Amino acid sequence: MDSFSKKYLTVLVILIVAVVAYNLLGQDERVEAINAMLSADEQLSAYPYQFRVLRIENTTAIVGSPRSSDVSVIHYLRTQFPELSASTVDDPAVMEAQIKLARHQSRAMALVQSTEYIEGVGWELDERWFNERGVFLNF
Repeated sequence: MDSFSKKYLTVLVILIVAVVAYNLLGQDERVEAINAMLSADEQLSAYPYQFRVLRIENTTAIVGSPRSSDVSVIHYLRTQFPELSASTVDDPAVMEAQIKLARHQSRAMALVQSTEYIEGVGWELDERWFNERGVFLNF
């Protein structure tokens, strides 16, 4: 490899590393900014589960959720609200708790999507939240 090729390759590698570093650092700042916005929202901050962006993939924000296809909403509700642990799924208190969760999750999604660089929201089960409460999920 001649001298020019080595210099060209070196510059190319430096540029690639710079672009990757810029994207990773920029993403962290965007995640932090959105999470600060979510934390500052009076309605969301009053709810026991704190919605937060875990990461950004292209123009989609991946947001933590206490429910998924693997973990039912009732499992979350009984963990978050121990007074509901003996309640049936059709108990009015359980149904109201589900409605409140859905309202807060919808509000979190709307706020996240209101940022100029986010076009969609994906949800990911927040296993850490369960683990912090001594609930270890096995899939």
